[in-house]
Amino acid sequence: MKRPTLEAVAARAGVSRATVSRVVNGSDTVNPGIRAAVLRAVEELGYVPNSAARSLVTQRTGSIGLVVSEPPARVFSDDPFFSQVIRTVSQELEAVDRQVVLMMPSSPAGQARVERYVAGGHVDGVILLSQHGADPLPAALLRTGVPVVSHGRPVSTARPPYCDADNIGGARAAVQHLLSRGRRRIATISGPPDMSAALDRLAGYREPLSDTGRRSLAAIGDFTRESGAAAMSQLLEDDPGLDAVFAASDLMAIGALYTLRKAGRRVPDDVAVVGFDDIDASRFTDPPLTTVRQPIAEVARTIVQMLVHGVDDKAEPVIFPTELIVRDST
Repeated sequence: MKRPTLEAVAARAGVSRATVSRVVNGSDTVNPGIRAAVLRAVEELGYVPNSAARSLVTQRTGSIGLVVSEPPARVFSDDPFFSQVIRTVSQELEAVDRQVVLMMPSSPAGQARVERYVAGGHVDGVILLSQHGADPLPAALLRTGVPVVSHGRPVSTARPPYCDADNIGGARAAVQHLLSRGRRRIATISGPPDMSAALDRLAGYREPLSDTGRRSLAAIGDFTRESGAAAMSQLLEDDPGLDAVFAASDLMAIGALYTLRKAGRRVPDDVAVVGFDDIDASRFTDPPLTTVRQPIAEVARTIVQMLVHGVDDKAEPVIFPTELIVRDST
């Protein structure tokens, strides 16, 4: 069977081709009765708009680019952060009849390819996720004129509108909790120093220690379980007498628990442990992990709404509060 055309729909509805075009492209200038007749003809004939032609009329593609500046192995790892963001973004866009285009540039060539794709008009907007400080892509995408919103505070000088969790406040609450439990030698496992979440959580860790005159002790991880285990080994070597550790992600905290168990340290008797994220696995560690809950889905949902409804380039950031969840590890 031949694909139904605009002309066929117009003949069935008894209207002009231009009227059908306005209806299928979402114009609000058509009489409700005529609109109903056109939509009835569309359904009866099984008409499907040509997406390329429709884009020329509406200047919209119906797609939003989700640019994750991590290699695929990291995105599709056991870290539930990425899957939750991707799932939430996809669901929110589906609800407004749009789709997500997932792009994971992990090399200069990949970054150039994403820039060309966006500049070519293939998406109506871009969400940036998991940015690193030296990444030139945010500035390049902003120059295309396509709306850009960042998931998390941008580190680079290119500053698109953004939404984030209160990373500083969450880390501060974690360390204040450890101090209130009588812990005196509190270390941290921080994330990559070129990422805003890691920098903010490190600042939040240091603030209450500075207020009480205590020194900080940090080892660097990369938000993975393996890096948390290695960093915990380094911290025990640097200060065998430490009695608490704040890890900047739950996966790193889980890795720290593994190392502490191997070293014969009891949690929380010898060393208290706090994580950050409140992933599902944190409830099932041994012992269950005290952590800082961040609203991952709410942040992702808000970013989609910012793009869909339009956001000014100089809009104030949206920051969601975090919450300390106390369990047996402290």
